Amino acid sequence: MKKSVLILLLFISFQFLGAQESSSFQAGEWLRFKLSYSGWMKAGNATLEVTESIYKNIPVYKVVGKGWTTGPVKWVFKVEDHYESHFDKVTGQPYKFVRNIDEGGYTKNRIVDFDHVQNKALINDLKDNTHSTVDIEQNIQDLVSAYYYLRNNYNTDTIQEGDVVELNIFFDGETFLFKLKYLGRETIDTEFGKIKCIKFRPYVMAGRVFKEEESLTLWVSADKNKVPIKIKADLQVGSLRADLEALKGLKHPFEIQL
Repeated sequence: MKKSVLILLLFISFQFLGAQESSSFQAGEWLRFKLSYSGWMKAGNATLEVTESIYKNIPVYKVVGKGWTTGPVKWVFKVEDHYESHFDKVTGQPYKFVRNIDEGGYTKNRIVDFDHVQNKALINDLKDNTHSTVDIEQNIQDLVSAYYYLRNNYNTDTIQEGDVVELNIFFDGETFLFKLKYLGRETIDTEFGKIKCIKFRPYVMAGRVFKEEESLTLWVSADKNKVPIKIKADLQVGSLRADLEALKGLKHPFEIQL
């Protein structure tokens, strides 16, 4: 498994998400995912937790994402990832992004501060002890803030099968255009029970990790929370699956079909 457990989980969790009269999440929300390799071997875990914080005297949401490998996979490819995003509680625009990872000996430790007035990203590389500045697009998102931004700003009531959403995301020193295709609605069996979901196809780059551009499938709860329920990825070698296995602090009732 050549790709970060947490990067894979977050990268494919961006969604067409329903615009709500109020936010779809709140401080205290916590999600845990179980990752399995080739359908049977547990590969690791990932968590996402929302808290409140202050960034340069601005009230923000702070989201911490962690991912790690477990069991036999850990001995073959050890992953310990830590991500943070500090983003505006009203607009959702990111102010600070932290990436501190160790993926099979490949390490990065960077802090990015976003200047939305000058449209600059200020990158502090703690590993290499370097600083750099990169131009950014307006309405940019980081890898983590994008997920929460979309939960509050895209309407699922009017989308039609085949519709595609696009979003500019800044990651690893550059901006890329993320695309996500809406596939329809489906009720799936989970360990919580039957859950009504919205189904998506995130587009990825085929090659070293993924078999093709349409190698991923994502199921998101169709309630007001819009949380990822299941993710499937076809890799060049085997497959990877993520399943929501524990949660707390949701802002809205978690709807389960009896």
